Parts: sequence; structure tokens; C-alpha cells
Amino acid sequence: MQWFKYIIILIALSGDLTLLAQSPIPAHDPVMIRQGSRYYLFCTGNGITVWSSTDRQQWQKEPPVFSAPPAWAVAAVPKFRGHIWAPDINYHNGLYYLFYAVSAFGKNTSCIGLATNKTLDPAAADFKWTDHGKVIQSVPGRDLWNAIDPNLAFDENNVPWLAFGSFWNGIKLVKLKDNLTAVATPEQWYTLAARTRSANIPDTIAGDAAIEAPFIYKKDKYYYLFVSFDYCCRGPASTYKMMVGRSEKITGPYIDKDNVPMTQGGGTLVLQGNAQWYGVGHNAVYNWDGKDYIIYHGYDAADKGRSKLQVKELDWDADGWPVVK
Repeated sequence: MQWFKYIIILIALSGDLTLLAQSPIPAHDPVMIRQGSRYYLFCTGNGITVWSSTDRQQWQKEPPVFSAPPAWAVAAVPKFRGHIWAPDINYHNGLYYLFYAVSAFGKNTSCIGLATNKTLDPAAADFKWTDHGKVIQSVPGRDLWNAIDPNLAFDENNVPWLAFGSFWNGIKLVKLKDNLTAVATPEQWYTLAARTRSANIPDTIAGDAAIEAPFIYKKDKYYYLFVSFDYCCRGPASTYKMMVGRSEKITGPYIDKDNVPMTQGGGTLVLQGNAQWYGVGHNAVYNWDGKDYIIYHGYDAADKGRSKLQVKELDWDADGWPVVK
């Protein structure tokens, strides 16, 4: 067991045993937010895995968002047992909004749900996750897109949009209602990025156009669309890598450094695997205290390809393209 690398410590806090761990902690599809002096990390896991930290180095395990699988998700996705994917956390109008995905692996039998909370501190008197149920659903044979990997973004007019998608015909974007609980009407769906999909693959199969995990980050005059190419979740065989394009409009078109549209397979490499990390991907980008950071998971070559949290500073080159420090 490699857990000794994490310096796992059990200490008593107010009579409770609290798990503390030193980075890199286990994590898959991580997103992060700061409330006061504490950072909260949300990841794929049973009920949605949650960690907290004051320094992004020492992490404390928190209770999962859901103690039991949401009933609506069990009804919507056959064989769903509570393992929830790719959460996305934001603070807006006095509430924390947590989008999340439920899906059958390799199928577009998928839904994106939403939960809200007034606080992220489990010790606070008003701490309570309220689930608002399904926001978007994809159906095999009907949709050539997949309702997973949600990312909430706001345009220059503070209008909310949800980016999402995996495989099939790529990354989608749709406007949300002001309360963020449903798609705005009249509905208009945009394709932000896609890779070439073999024509002979049945519509119900994920296929070979491996692109997913969108994250939109606004900097200066551009919206930057980060995505992950190739394959996650395969341990030492993982080939995940992070790509980016940019646009002056949130709806696109997103263009890479070589002026290739991301809807035509374009994307500029941000980071890929190496001898230490088999693959890296599913990133998010944040600004804290005047510095940009990119967080993502990597498959650790020193630990049988297990998925671990990575947090790096993000710079920008002279032409405004992101560079991981």
C-alpha cells in the first residue's frame, strides 16, 4: 500500500476521528472553491467526495454531499448506485451551486443534476444540501451528445451557461434560466469542440472521438475553453491530456494557437502525461490572491496509476496562451 506516502494521520477533534492527508490526495475530476480561509475540493465519488484545507497541502476529509443516492437519479439511470461524477462548484447570488453528473459508464444514459447550499462548512448551523434534481438528460438513440462533465460559466452580461459533454459529437453549451435550475427557453444548443468520430459506430456507443471535461475561464478579452483529449480511467494505460482554445464570445467559435477551430478537432496542448504521471486531465482554473491556478488529476506512475490531485500555478505567454508553471 502506498498510503504511507500521504502521511495519513488520525487525530481526535471534538471527540470525532477526522482523516487528514498530505497532498497529493486521491482525487478524480477535481474542482475547488474558497470560502473564507478554507478551500473545499469536490471530486467524483460515492455521494460526491469532499475535502477541505487551509493551505491546499494538508487535507481533511469531509462528509459526502449525498448520504444516499438521489431518488430521481436512481430512476433515471439504470444500475446507478450513488457513484457521482465530475462535480462543478460555484458561488452565485448568495448560494453555492454544485452541478454533478450521473451516468452509465460508456453510455450516454446520463443526467446532470444540481444541489445548492448556503455554506460549505459542515459545522455551520445552516449547512444543508438541497437537491434540485435533473437539469439536463441525454438519451441513447435520441441524442448524439452526453450529459456529463458540467461546467457553469457566466458571460460578460452575467448570463449563466452550462458547458458539458463527453465523446459522441463533442462539447455542448446551453443557456440556463436565471435561477440555474433548468435550460432557458427557447432552447438553443451550441457545439464548442469536437473530434472526428468514425461513421460506422452505432449512435449508442461512445465511439473514438475522445474529448470531454470542458472548463471555461474568462481572462481579459477571451473565454478560454479547456478540454481533455484521449482516455482517462485506465491507470497505467491512461492517455489523458489537456487542450485549450479561445474565443471572444462564450458561444464560440473557439480557435487554437494554430487558428484551427475546436469544432474541427483543434486544440493547443496545455499539459500531457510523462514518466511521473501516465495521463493528466479534467482540469479547472481559478484565480486566488491575484494568481491563476490550474487543478486537475493525474495518474501516478509511482502508485500503480492511481488518480491524484495536482495543483499548479498557471502563467500566460506573450500571446495570451496558458502555460503551466
